[in-house]
Amino acid sequence: MPPGERQLVMGNMACMRGALYAGMRFYAGYPITPSTEIAEGCARELPKLGGHFIQMEDEIGSISAVIGASVAGTKAMTATSGPGFSLMQESIGYAYMIEAPCVIVNVQRGGPSTGLPTKVSQSDTMQVRWGTHGDYTAIAVAPSTVADTFTETIRAFNLAERFRTPVTVLLDEVVGHMQEMVAFPEPGECEVVSRTKPTCVPSAYMAYRPTKNGVNSMPAYGEGYRWYATGLMHDAHGFPTDKPDEVVSKLDKLRNKIENYESEICRVRAEYMDDAEIAVVSYGSVSRTALQVVRLARDAGVKVGFVQLQTVWPFPIKQLRDLLGNTAHIIVAELNMGQLVGEVERVAPPGAQVHSLLRYDGDIFTPMQFLEKIQEVRT
Repeated sequence: MPPGERQLVMGNMACMRGALYAGMRFYAGYPITPSTEIAEGCARELPKLGGHFIQMEDEIGSISAVIGASVAGTKAMTATSGPGFSLMQESIGYAYMIEAPCVIVNVQRGGPSTGLPTKVSQSDTMQVRWGTHGDYTAIAVAPSTVADTFTETIRAFNLAERFRTPVTVLLDEVVGHMQEMVAFPEPGECEVVSRTKPTCVPSAYMAYRPTKNGVNSMPAYGEGYRWYATGLMHDAHGFPTDKPDEVVSKLDKLRNKIENYESEICRVRAEYMDDAEIAVVSYGSVSRTALQVVRLARDAGVKVGFVQLQTVWPFPIKQLRDLLGNTAHIIVAELNMGQLVGEVERVAPPGAQVHSLLRYDGDIFTPMQFLEKIQEVRT
């Protein structure tokens, strides 16, 4: 359907559309519930745009192909769910090390292991941040609506290209499979970022040299610039090193190029926080119920505020400290056994009480569960 025309769209299809809008022209993946519709959409649409779709033998092959396509100069993506995301972790670490921009969509379902393939969960929240080994800084965006899924997927590609890093779109089964009316923007209406290309002569190019913002230009293989993509610790040229000063320089580069720009990366949506005595913090599909309940509570005269993490990683410390500064109670609602609550406790104002509202049986929160929790913390 043409841009601008309202249409009923599934969240996974909005993700696929957002990726195409951002310029993604290579998809490698392996079917897994509840993300498979993204692969199906890419298989249909990419050939029409001159792009490439390949179904790999497993998720290890999928992320490896995506990294290869990125190094070859193409915006690339894969999509999966918890078990597949686990398989990808070593190669995601490789992408961090060689600074290969790519996007991984994780449509979360219940676990561990095969778990609950058709049920909702947010139990991969910490895996996104800590799943691969070593020191690195992750970026993960988290939509809560179909329209958000489109724009946040574009933002994920922009961040990946801007900072030369893997970026995760942290969906969940409810957001991935819900359908809502959406009007997609016209081409050119949303900002689309692409990696910078080198302007120096090939002999002067260094793929990992220190720069002011920590990000290097990135030529495609075959464009005349020689560079090395090794997972070993490497120096500014890409050659393996174990010299302490070069090791520290590389790891500081991976961290600082993201942490120094957290104000640019982190996004938080807030409503009713100006006078809130109780704040509800959530992300993804949980935020939909949370906002409905906050509005109901406000209608009943209860001073409750709403905070939605649109960026989960890096954790939006500054924004939350500003928003939560005057609240007495903070309710952290999540579809797991309590993964974000510890992060919120670290940024909560002195004297504020942080409460968990958890559900991990594969079903969504009901408004009554929120209302009962609000009543509990008020008494």
